[in-house]
Amino acid sequence: MDRLARRLGVPDAVVIGLGSMLGAGVFVVFAPATAAAGGSGLLAALVLAGFIAFCNATSSARLAARYPESGGTYVYGRERLGPFSGFLAGWGFVVGKTASCAAMALTIGAYLWPGQARLVAVLAVVAVTAVNLRGIGKTAAATRILVVLVLAVLALVAATGASQVQLARLAEPPDGGRGVLTAAGLLFFAFAGYARVATLGEEVRDPQRTIPRAVPLALGVVLTIYLALAVIAVGVLGADRLAASAAPLADVVTAAGLPGLEWVVRAGATVAVTGVLLSLLAGVGRTTLAMARHRDLPNALAAVHPRYRVPARAELAVAVAVILVVALGDVRGAIGFSSVTVLVYYAITNAAALTLGREPSRKLPVHALAVAGLIGCVLLAVNLPLSSVLAGFGVLALGAVWYAFRSARR
Repeated sequence: MDRLARRLGVPDAVVIGLGSMLGAGVFVVFAPATAAAGGSGLLAALVLAGFIAFCNATSSARLAARYPESGGTYVYGRERLGPFSGFLAGWGFVVGKTASCAAMALTIGAYLWPGQARLVAVLAVVAVTAVNLRGIGKTAAATRILVVLVLAVLALVAATGASQVQLARLAEPPDGGRGVLTAAGLLFFAFAGYARVATLGEEVRDPQRTIPRAVPLALGVVLTIYLALAVIAVGVLGADRLAASAAPLADVVTAAGLPGLEWVVRAGATVAVTGVLLSLLAGVGRTTLAMARHRDLPNALAAVHPRYRVPARAELAVAVAVILVVALGDVRGAIGFSSVTVLVYYAITNAAALTLGREPSRKLPVHALAVAGLIGCVLLAVNLPLSSVLAGFGVLALGAVWYAFRSARR
């Protein structure tokens, strides 16, 4: 069997994790999450989503160190819970993250050229796929540049808006517990890239050491940034204006009296979301590769490029699927749908981690965190908007029917 090359150390793995997360929460999800929970509810939802993500990250890191292969929870589910659990996780990840990729591509189009957003989105998918096809080393290098640029723009927004924060806006009560759960489910979309390094496990050097360090480190950095920017966005704009905003951080600098910086923020948004798309496409391609190796997807997709050591056919197939979704879908619908399927994916991650048993040598209560992560994922998934819940579980059910049909034929 062709194997991928192990080229990623801790810094590269952390950078890919940051590139997978930075951008989605700040530039896409803050507005609908605020509409669901209110201003202070946004902060509570961020903390809740971050905690559940930390639980999931702990489980992902333990499993990835045990099974350092491409595929993430698709592999863990197969090994720990059985083939069907692995298939359901992989199916949910590939379908949900394909929708995520389309949402990110459409966001790029909306920021760069609103009148031709779909055309720009297609061109973005083609360009990012071309980078990924040159090898994971190129992906890590490109992501590193994007992360540095995004951090600079976010620091500019924070410095501009900090002096304009009105603390009274942060003290407004949230719009009910259900609203906080809905917002946390939507915000989970912004954190779901923390385990991208796990899906790249076959390309990580010394995975038993690298993965457990890189995943929580990337998650902690991003949660800190998200909380700081959420405080500034709510404090400057207020809940109503933030909920209605199409470009919250651009509105922050405008409200702070510096409208000339809006183009810088829009450029930063484009860079950030491009970084998310870059690593998302890489992760979906690796899971597709793993499923093809086990014939849960067509075996032709299991080929590894002889020179660049990447799953070229899988990545091209994913790019085609994303372009189709770009032509037919919209950003907010894709976010809710993706959140449902990915939360189910991580529920399976935690269930698989529970089969590893307790580990007294670890400083963290990993067994309790896996239980909390499992319950939290299910709770957030069922509290998302009804249309997203029905669409997400409907697609998972279709995958289960396909699995049963294929198994019967075998």
